Amino acid sequence: MTSARPALTALAAELPATVPFVGPEAQERSRGRPFRARIGANESGFGPSPKAVAAMQAAATDVWKYGDPESHDLKAALAAHLGVGAGNIAIGGGIDGLLGLIVRLHVEKGQPVVTSLGGYPTFNYHVAGYGGRLVTVPYVDDREDLDGLLAAVRRENAPLLYLANPDNPMGTWWEASEISRLIEALPETTMLVLDEAYGETAPASAIPPLDVARPNVLRMRTFSKAYGLAGMRCGYAVGESAAIRAFDKVRDHFGMCRMTQAAVLAALADGDHLGKVLDEVAASRARIAEIVGESGLSSLPSATNFVAVDCGGDGAFALRVLQELIERDIFVRKPAAPRLDRCIRISAGPAAEMDALAEAFPLALAAAKAAA
Repeated sequence: MTSARPALTALAAELPATVPFVGPEAQERSRGRPFRARIGANESGFGPSPKAVAAMQAAATDVWKYGDPESHDLKAALAAHLGVGAGNIAIGGGIDGLLGLIVRLHVEKGQPVVTSLGGYPTFNYHVAGYGGRLVTVPYVDDREDLDGLLAAVRRENAPLLYLANPDNPMGTWWEASEISRLIEALPETTMLVLDEAYGETAPASAIPPLDVARPNVLRMRTFSKAYGLAGMRCGYAVGESAAIRAFDKVRDHFGMCRMTQAAVLAALADGDHLGKVLDEVAASRARIAEIVGESGLSSLPSATNFVAVDCGGDGAFALRVLQELIERDIFVRKPAAPRLDRCIRISAGPAAEMDALAEAFPLALAAAKAAA
């Protein structure tokens, strides 16, 4: 046998063999034991609606069928829920999957894409994967810099701008009036990807009204966070009809399985469960702030289902705190960008996981200080 092999494209050959996140399962395998508290990936440990679980059970015997490639019923339900047309909604494999399609649709190789330094790594992963050139703008006071992002877009003549509001990884937010000001000032040739994955947990004042007349704004939503269906991989984009139709050029038309469609339809209809989860998220955020406060640390105000905790030192010290928590079977994550990296990020979770955090946190912090 020869040593010849099929060649990767030039672009693929240039890319590092990496992934945006190392999952908790991989960490558990390397550690040889499970975590006591899975509070690092911003999942909802409060679980999905029981009605969604029942819908999945009922759909299980029909999984021999492909899912509806048009997601007709889900689009209709979302349209009624949001007050837009079904033609203003695209369904995809979580926001992550849709982000990849957006980059593919709007970015040529070498073109600039503007985002925040330290913002959502999966978006950056897709930009690299399709050959775009990242242009990053540092956070200011732990928030994404709207004016800086706009200036970068204008300077670079960028076809794409990514902004998360509320923000990941810091949990901070801008009021809707400021987001609307950015939209009004944005060049008409720049597509704004406004990631609202945490919209349900945010103050109502942070979410601008939907305007599907603008061809250069895509609003991203998901069932992975407050609805507790991260494993079902369903997100959606809301936008102007022609911008939404463009997804049909590149999407996986059979990528949404029947069980997922059934689950999210039932979850969307169960407002009582969503309200209960939002109450539990708020209580858990307060508990996290209390736990770290008892150890003399401060936390950032959060509009998400997680809390960024200022560890009071530099990035190396925050990393030691994170490692000490992992050593005590508490899964958390942290930002990587300068200044943001002084923090760790702790997801809201059920009372038992908060109890485990309360037990481990002072010990982890003390061990990190001793090693400093």
